[in-house]
Amino acid sequence: MRLWLICLLLAPAAAVAQEDYTLIGAGVRTRPDFDGAKKQVVDIIPVLRYYGKPLFARTTQGILEGGARAELSPGLAAGLQLAYEGAGKTVDAGASIGAHLEWDTKLGPAPINLLARLRQNVNSDRGAQADLRATVGVYENGPVQAGVFTQATWANAKSMRAYYDVSGSGLLYVSLGALASYDFSRKWVLVTSAEARRLQGDAKDSAFVEKRSAYYLSAGIAYRF
Repeated sequence: MRLWLICLLLAPAAAVAQEDYTLIGAGVRTRPDFDGAKKQVVDIIPVLRYYGKPLFARTTQGILEGGARAELSPGLAAGLQLAYEGAGKTVDAGASIGAHLEWDTKLGPAPINLLARLRQNVNSDRGAQADLRATVGVYENGPVQAGVFTQATWANAKSMRAYYDVSGSGLLYVSLGALASYDFSRKWVLVTSAEARRLQGDAKDSAFVEKRSAYYLSAGIAYRF
């Protein structure tokens, strides 16, 4: 089912199938300088999807990550990952190590992916975050496919203090997004993504926050092997 493809391509996006193919490409993204900033910046970003046994690498669940994973039962997988972590107002970009649990299923004909992920920054002073993410394929007509996703991210006290200079812990942000793709051929795919995030909890009251809502837009081209 080609509807799977839309949720497999561009950060932020989500993997909802483990079919045996690899995607490699590149795109551009506009995003806030950090969540809470008014300034928008433009990045060149990778498009990556590789699932070996047991190694994997992807940009398909909102971040660049790779590691090892294993299937626990049909549609259910668990893994360990090393991931890229973006910068904050006073924090440079870095990396995290963590674990995830992922479930691929269907509601009627619609593919659904559910992901639970824990990320501990390699710099222990920057703390840990946890994500719950869901993606649903909603449309397919010829070469055009579309899907929607939502995510909630929580941060512990160290993470809140490092990125937003506030005390406390809990819900950091919630987001809602849409994805679309167009198949030029069996090998080449154009992909787009739009996401809106809104800061929550202690983070929204930080003196660093100039704007509570953040918007991410991206587009890219990927080659399917």
